[in-house]
Amino acid sequence: MRRLSKKKALSLVKELDAFPKVSESFVETTASGGTVSLIAFSAMAILAVLEFFVYRDTWMKYEYEVDKDFSSKLKINVDITVAMKCQHVGADILDLAETMITSTGLQYQPVIFELTPQQRLWQRTLHLIQSRLREEHALQEVPYKTLLKGAPTALPPRESSSIEPLDACRIHGHVYVNKVAGNLHITVGKPIHHPQGHAHIAAFVSHESYNFSHRIDHLSFGEEVPGIINPLDGTEKITYNNNQMYQYFITVVPTKLNTYEIAADTHQFSVTERERMINHAAGSHGVSGIFVKYDTSSLMVTVSEQHMPLWQFLVRLCGIIGGIFSTTGMLHSLVGFCFNVICCRFKLGVYRPREVSLDKKQTSSVSDFSLNQLNLFQDSLLHNQMNNLTNHQSPLLAGNAGLE
Repeated sequence: MRRLSKKKALSLVKELDAFPKVSESFVETTASGGTVSLIAFSAMAILAVLEFFVYRDTWMKYEYEVDKDFSSKLKINVDITVAMKCQHVGADILDLAETMITSTGLQYQPVIFELTPQQRLWQRTLHLIQSRLREEHALQEVPYKTLLKGAPTALPPRESSSIEPLDACRIHGHVYVNKVAGNLHITVGKPIHHPQGHAHIAAFVSHESYNFSHRIDHLSFGEEVPGIINPLDGTEKITYNNNQMYQYFITVVPTKLNTYEIAADTHQFSVTERERMINHAAGSHGVSGIFVKYDTSSLMVTVSEQHMPLWQFLVRLCGIIGGIFSTTGMLHSLVGFCFNVICCRFKLGVYRPREVSLDKKQTSSVSDFSLNQLNLFQDSLLHNQMNNLTNHQSPLLAGNAGLE
């Protein structure tokens, strides 16, 4: 009983076979079919390899939501070099609530303003990258996906000590401020705070020593992420006027970065630059210096690195193989059909017999030959009938002779 049930099950499974096998005796191979198969297999291999590279690649996904964190502090990372001596300049931050942020986190370092050839090459490379990032916004995903801790994105140090005078001041460090609009300004004199506001002691600085030519080696907000290039990195402004005012209007956007290399809470920003000369006689009022006015956005951007799942890769791979196999088969049949139609060997699925044209001489000779054959056939038929009649009459004659 078990064997019978097993045979019935096997027979039922055979009847459900959706891939019936064709005997090899009914299969005919051709050179054109082999060529098409070779092309199809090559296309399958190439597209499968390209699809594998797509599977290995990743892309950045951007999501937007309202920033609900207003209690935390905002970190500002500064590295600016001003072409003035450190005892003549001061930097501080004043937010929208008229709260002066102490600049204890900022350090003043006397340096040489002119760059070495190696540093100038780094700056030109950074300018080239910045210009490409402004033209092609999609290239911003490249730094996100290639983050490496310790990446050399800062200005390289000088190779050796120089005997040139230290004519500039490097202001670098970080400061924590409230998440409200504020103003980071670098101007003449050291800042002091008093109940009526704040001021800079500039009375003892000669007006001829004013020079706000500057270079922004790094300016970012939030956690520093190695490998990320900010919009103002590498900016250099040179002026020969003592009363020059530089303004940078910045909009800071909170950003959560989640990649396979790093996860950080940082900030992106966009910037608008403006510069003008202070001339009170011409109606251009203000204070000479460098002013960075920033404001935070109410939206938060989440940047996450995405990867194609394995099941989707397998489905796409099966689609490539099956699609190429079916398409090449249909194309091969279509080309064969068109070839047969063009060569007049196959017309609308009906084979037609080949017509033979004969001239008059051939027609007369054929007709004479047919008549001769017909006469011969009739003579042979008549001769056979006469022989049969003779054979039937000879016994009758012999019997009549015996009776006589």
